[in-house]
Amino acid sequence: MIAIDNVGSSEAEPPRRRWVLLLLLLVLIYGSHAPLISLTKVDGHVPFSPSSCVVLIEFTKLLVSFVSLVASGNLSALKVSVSVVTVAPYAIPAVLYAFNNNLVVFMQAYMDPSSFQVLSNLKIVSTALLYTSCLGKRLRRGQWFALGLLVAAGVCHSYSGLDWEPIGDESTSRLHITSWGLLLVLVYCFISGLAAVYTERVLKTQRLPLSLQNLFLYIFGVAINLASHLSSSGDRQQGFLEGFSTLVWLIIAGQAANGLLMSVIMKHGTGITRLFVISSAMLVNGVLSWGLLGIELTPYFLFPVVLIGWAVYLYYSMCPEISVCRLCPHSRSASYCE
Repeated sequence: MIAIDNVGSSEAEPPRRRWVLLLLLLVLIYGSHAPLISLTKVDGHVPFSPSSCVVLIEFTKLLVSFVSLVASGNLSALKVSVSVVTVAPYAIPAVLYAFNNNLVVFMQAYMDPSSFQVLSNLKIVSTALLYTSCLGKRLRRGQWFALGLLVAAGVCHSYSGLDWEPIGDESTSRLHITSWGLLLVLVYCFISGLAAVYTERVLKTQRLPLSLQNLFLYIFGVAINLASHLSSSGDRQQGFLEGFSTLVWLIIAGQAANGLLMSVIMKHGTGITRLFVISSAMLVNGVLSWGLLGIELTPYFLFPVVLIGWAVYLYYSMCPEISVCRLCPHSRSASYCE
């Protein structure tokens, strides 16, 4: 957490309000992603190419980063900062995220989607462990307990949506996972945490404008995802923009905004805040799925709500001298609370 030391109340209030609004907007975007994709389906299938959608998301983030760099008057920093030593670190997160995206598809052969949904909550633990070990940040026992509550909330939320009905005449449930599947899930969670922590470290250690850092990051993102799209297209005849609708373009805009806003969190906040955003988005996902898709909410849904609220209060009350908006990045004297 970041402590605000030398910010007066009269000056800090507007930035703090914007910071809270940013977090709420991120939760809304994260939570609305899956329901919006479900609304695009035709006969149970998405009518567009997911890989082309990802390429456009990365390109949109790249374009917005460049426009932001020009508008802020920091274009001269691009000429000064372009070097292999400066730019190369941004290739690593792009490679890690691309690897994980393909790993998710590959591991489905070794487990059912519901098992993956439940076990993927372990990335909260892996991110926290890497955050403390790689960035040298200490977490108090109460904060570790709060993160444990996040894992429990994720598992409960996933568990409440599982289908335990037997397959055909078999008495076994649909859930299954092999030893290889378990190993792959652990690898996935480790890489997810590593990518997040590494990105945070690069963004914070390099004294460059965030728009320039995003520019470097998304150049690699566009290149790697475009290569992945071209290699996976193969003999398929589906056009690059085939099946795109207004709703699909809305998803692209939302996910582009999500990536750009999350970079603000990673630059000025912490990766732990990112975990709370993602966990809170589960609740938005549930409410929107109920409202837009007619999916029935069970009483189990209230349990994750309580756990997440308890986790947020517990984690951010470890520094009682700081207000709820202690994550506000607008103080140069900000320091991490240990």
